[in-house]
Amino acid sequence: MKIALDAMGGDTAPETAVAGALRAARELPVELLLIGRQDAVERELARYQDRPANLSILHASEAIGMDEPPVSSVRKKKDASINVGMAVLREGKADAFVSAGNTGAMVCAAMLNLGLLSGVERPGIALTLPGLRGETLLIDVGANIEPKPSHLLQYALMGEAYARFVLERQRPRVGLLNVGQEESKGTDFHKETYGLLEAAGINFVGNVEGRDIFLGDYDVIVCDGFVGNVALKTAESLAYAIKEVLKRSYRMSPITRLGAWLSRDAFLALRKEIDYAEHGGAPLLGVNGVCIIAHGASSAKAIKNAIRVGYESARHDVNRHLVEEVQRYAHASPRS
Repeated sequence: MKIALDAMGGDTAPETAVAGALRAARELPVELLLIGRQDAVERELARYQDRPANLSILHASEAIGMDEPPVSSVRKKKDASINVGMAVLREGKADAFVSAGNTGAMVCAAMLNLGLLSGVERPGIALTLPGLRGETLLIDVGANIEPKPSHLLQYALMGEAYARFVLERQRPRVGLLNVGQEESKGTDFHKETYGLLEAAGINFVGNVEGRDIFLGDYDVIVCDGFVGNVALKTAESLAYAIKEVLKRSYRMSPITRLGAWLSRDAFLALRKEIDYAEHGGAPLLGVNGVCIIAHGASSAKAIKNAIRVGYESARHDVNRHLVEEVQRYAHASPRS
């Protein structure tokens, strides 16, 4: 299996991208194709003593910056690493494409180069989040900030299929993110979406609240991209704040330092649980190819795990299952 990686994507590319690719090349049963400016990628690779045989480079003369406008950049920079990666994926020369670059550019390039899966109206970014009793897939976290209820219905269908076939949940519990658990809560948009999900033939358990996201009681939580992105960034900020407060309190006195030493294993376990690097990237569900979006500030470990997510998605032939689920609903719906 071949995974293409945007070597120019991310806040510290190509340094971190190359480091993560080397980890993945040594730990995963994949071939890796690094896409980016060849001189810059070769320069990073030269810092390491050995270069795995399952790693190669494809030159792309341009890169899209994190702060560049997505649509115009994708259209103007034809040889940008993101566009080249999408072309490689479209032509079947890679089974998945991973990038920690400009999220908007990734979504735009996927739509322009790959198109949507049959029956899908809008793509959604699905992110696996840690929870007290297991991981939860949150969709959408930023691809579609003004969706229709029918878009959220499809996010639920695709998220449920992803949870079953990639996360291996037997009967995923699907919830709708809202301001209260009662069916009557929320705007007309939420009430219409609730009705669609209730009739979709999935294990829909009703509305869930923001406090439920990290409990792990739900396998899939559906929301619009605006709310999902705010929830994601809030969680990142909270995780960082918790780590910093713990560090600060441990330095306050000899007694707290002793307490820190005694509780170091628990502290390390907490840090691992809330570290996005452990969970890799977020699949862009609904496009006609396996695209994984990693955090712009990804570490080498996060890049490696994003590549792992791409490998797992391709290995489980996830898009075939997504299409089957969307078409199952379309055929069963009275409107069809």
